[in-house]
Amino acid sequence: MKITLLEPLGIPASVLAEYQAKLEAAGHTFTAYDAKTADPAELIARTGDSDIAIIANTPYPASVVEAAPNLKMLNVAFTGIDHVGLDACKAKNVMVCNAAGYSTQCVAELALGLAIACLRFLPTCDQVTRTGGTSAGLRGREIGGKTVGIVGTGAIGTMTARMFQAFGAKVIAYSRTVRPEVEAMGVEYVSLEELMERSDIVSIHTPNNAETKGLISKELIARMKPTAIFLNTARGAIVDNAALAQALNEDKIAAAGIDVFDMEPPIPGDYPLVNAKNTVLAPHVAFLTDESMLRRAEIVFQNLDAYLAGKPENVCKL
Repeated sequence: MKITLLEPLGIPASVLAEYQAKLEAAGHTFTAYDAKTADPAELIARTGDSDIAIIANTPYPASVVEAAPNLKMLNVAFTGIDHVGLDACKAKNVMVCNAAGYSTQCVAELALGLAIACLRFLPTCDQVTRTGGTSAGLRGREIGGKTVGIVGTGAIGTMTARMFQAFGAKVIAYSRTVRPEVEAMGVEYVSLEELMERSDIVSIHTPNNAETKGLISKELIARMKPTAIFLNTARGAIVDNAALAQALNEDKIAAAGIDVFDMEPPIPGDYPLVNAKNTVLAPHVAFLTDESMLRRAEIVFQNLDAYLAGKPENVCKL
């Protein structure tokens, strides 16, 4: 089969060469591009007559899927697949597989890091220290003893819950699926409204889909404590971010740590959260570590092996 990697996977060239050699030894052709592109025309050209295309988080719209005459499998080196023209894939019977699990550890760690940054005013501390300031006005708060609300108890949400528990927090959760193994950890499932009202820290960990888009509404944000912190390392579209920014600017909540937005970075200068008070922002880096990139590549090429063997893995429901 003709296999094309449309964008870099962030792994050493030597590691990619090992994967390529294995595929070519089995009689397949493999082409890899070393630069990203978001231009649909260029994506169409790169895909060409490939049987299998590999992408990461670059948008792969319906127009590209429809223009690929031989495409049978789209191997997504990412957890979320909301950047893919899924309806077109379904119409053309293109299988979509993802790399679920590669970023569980690093996303959970960043959620915890954003919480600490908010509670201990770390960006301000850095600035004050560099400009001859003192600790005046920078008395922070601890995670221990706080109630943390986890929205979505998939792998990442569950890992995040474990990390907060290790810091001494009580964890409550909301999810469409109540998981006995999560309850066995001592996590209490509650309604979303109750979670927003009770939590000192709210952390979002749901996928972005038709059911979750706009899930965290202005009305739900209004239920939060004025001392509460809001974290989002999932997807920007899950949250009414204009309402979140307004709540921050009006001191209705204490702070927010945000890694995802309504668009991929670069973020426009007039975007509400960029100008909101008491925010710690990151340019969608939660998934991005040395370790996670190697894990991701391993899953991606295992997806290829499984598909070529007729036993596909990590198949996404379309």
